Amino acid sequence: MLTAHTIKVLQSLDKKKFRQKYNLFLVEGNKIICELFNSNFKVKEILSTDPQKLDRTDIPITHISENELKKISFLKTPKDSVAVCYIPEEKPWLDKKIQLVLDGIQDPGNLGTIIRLADWFGIEQIICSEDTVDVYNPKVIQATMGSFTRVNMVYTDLVEYLSKTENVNVGTDMDGENIYTFEKPEKINLILGNEGNGMRPETEKLLQKCITIPRFGKSQSTESLNVSMAAGIILGQLFSK
Repeated sequence: MLTAHTIKVLQSLDKKKFRQKYNLFLVEGNKIICELFNSNFKVKEILSTDPQKLDRTDIPITHISENELKKISFLKTPKDSVAVCYIPEEKPWLDKKIQLVLDGIQDPGNLGTIIRLADWFGIEQIICSEDTVDVYNPKVIQATMGSFTRVNMVYTDLVEYLSKTENVNVGTDMDGENIYTFEKPEKINLILGNEGNGMRPETEKLLQKCITIPRFGKSQSTESLNVSMAAGIILGQLFSK
């Protein structure tokens, strides 16, 4: 039986202030939980309706009921297990040859998908503005499908970072260079802006190159692409060179 206090603490982890207070975040579903075992993330405990499926003796696993799982899960359809994990300390980091830079991304699903895309293309690091949605948000973690264990997430002052980096700062703009003819720099920061407002003016000032995805459809009704969709198209083209 989970105590009322434990349930209350776990339920509070959907909010950043409580994740920071307890230094914990949740990972749901055996498939994603198994990704943790091959990573540097430390698991405090696992709460599972079927502990035998995980077959781990090195991590405390508590058998819980379906009803208890529903109380602590953030999913509409709760899965078999919930892992309670420690938020790791931020480590020193250096520029990689190709990085994504996120300026104020707010939608957890978008961030999760972008992390998954980065993992797919072998991008090891994403630089985020300080107001980008928290990577440990349960919806972000779920959308990554485990990719968060392989992509280093850095939250920093973007203006300060972009003004010092040796990578070429490349952003998207309707009047930018056609992505299909664009020559990828050897070291690149691909900068993606907020879903509704795009990049901040102070970020735009630090761009060295602009690219665009040309529209082939005749209709002008589609004003723009979803940010994670645009990221996928651009990365696919950059890596085809």
